[in-house]
Amino acid sequence: MQKNVQISRALISVSDKTGIVELARFLHSRGVQILSTGGTARLLQQSEIPVVEVGDYTGTREMLDGRVKTLHPKVHGGILGMRDNAEHRQQMKDYGIDPIDLVVVNLYPFEQTVRKGCTYEEAVENIDIGGPTMLRSAAKNHQDVVVVVDPSDYTALQAEVESTGVVSFDTRRNLARKVYLHTASYDAIISGYFNEEQSVDFPDTWVMSGAKLQDLRYGENPHQQAAFYGDPFRSEASVATARQLHGKELSYNNIIDADAALELVKEFQLPTVVIIKHTNPSGVASAETIAQAYTKALATDPVSAFGGVIAANRPIDEAAAGEMAQLFVEIIIAPSFTPQALEILTRKKNIRLLETGTLDAKRDREKFVRKVTGGFLVQDRDLGMIDNIETCRVATEIKPTAEQYRALIFAWKVCKHVKSNAIVYANDGQLVGVGAGQMSRVDSSRLGVQRAQMPIEDTVMASDAFFPFRDSIDAAAAVGVKAIIQPGGSVRDEEVIAACNEHGIAMVLTGMRHFRH
Repeated sequence: MQKNVQISRALISVSDKTGIVELARFLHSRGVQILSTGGTARLLQQSEIPVVEVGDYTGTREMLDGRVKTLHPKVHGGILGMRDNAEHRQQMKDYGIDPIDLVVVNLYPFEQTVRKGCTYEEAVENIDIGGPTMLRSAAKNHQDVVVVVDPSDYTALQAEVESTGVVSFDTRRNLARKVYLHTASYDAIISGYFNEEQSVDFPDTWVMSGAKLQDLRYGENPHQQAAFYGDPFRSEASVATARQLHGKELSYNNIIDADAALELVKEFQLPTVVIIKHTNPSGVASAETIAQAYTKALATDPVSAFGGVIAANRPIDEAAAGEMAQLFVEIIIAPSFTPQALEILTRKKNIRLLETGTLDAKRDREKFVRKVTGGFLVQDRDLGMIDNIETCRVATEIKPTAEQYRALIFAWKVCKHVKSNAIVYANDGQLVGVGAGQMSRVDSSRLGVQRAQMPIEDTVMASDAFFPFRDSIDAAAAVGVKAIIQPGGSVRDEEVIAACNEHGIAMVLTGMRHFRH
């Protein structure tokens, strides 16, 4: 039966005290008896709001350093008792249990405690037991009980009671839904902490938790709905942690492209600019300044850069902003923007400016999840990178020059972020051509040459995976490539190496593949 509930008795016990005094004062003004515990009770008493301590109500003092205070039949019987059930009513009367109509509870700050750094013992002590039990009990019995876990719901609850004197079934059901989302997230965060503590990378049950950062206008296409969620333990600079300074709301595709751009630019230590179109780089360059790096990156493919996403690993200054403002782009994402740069870029109404803060060299060891129909895949984030390219095996008779080594590691970093099959042509500090996402590697090799706006001659080539045949080597030699970097590991490696020797091309084998599907 979907009935309205009038609040006569409330139990309030919160860790986050935001707005609780105002709500309690409102409830008291309507004659509601308030039960409370610990710090919440003291705060309400200090605010001159009459409170009945739960220990006085149950006749049992808190024990075990406060671990046991609300775990009592008079509390849970008052929450779980079904008002329309005659047997429940009789049992409640027999045991002196009064009905509790409103439960306002939020939980020990486990997430905040572990995020700021704590001992294992401190983490365990911040696992709430009584709170989730009361919340789940009240949510289960939402036919008779109002339950509130989110302080942002206090105002709406107060307005409904003030307007109608009761709380509707629809409101109670919606609040119960929010409770189960909250407790599920709370448990997911705790289990994630224990997995991390015990180095369990792939537990038997995979659980995820994420707080909504924003609703999106639509997904990849207008007929798909979408929203953006944040990982509770996110700490590394990312699109999820970035602050939007200007421009239209981010779209689903904006977020995907901005993430691709930022993750690629993080690979570089020198001032570097990345231009992304549909998650693939159309331009990448390193230079002494961001303005110079942008000019070089744009030169790779100025046509594809139109409507793209720009990422930089240094602050955007006036010189860089002046250059970038000449091109239509969707997003610029960078550690920061100088006031002069903002003054230039904000003249463009729609351009989205995202500020990430410093791009720390430390990278989070998070897992990547990819949905497939009927399930999902979980894997380690691809943080692999060559520490020192000169320690890699040179498989050919010719060894790369110092300049070629620099170009090879640059190309390898870019290639890691190109859709497979991936082929990259580069100079020392500048992307020259990209062949992305082709069904055969030789097609990617040819596409990279066809799309190049600058000479391929004397460049180096990077391949994300081994060459299955020598055809890509022959194609590279035909356009003047001087050195190649690839993982190796093909049954035809010797054939490929022989082709390099035949053409006078140096080849470095990394032993590390970077497929990107």
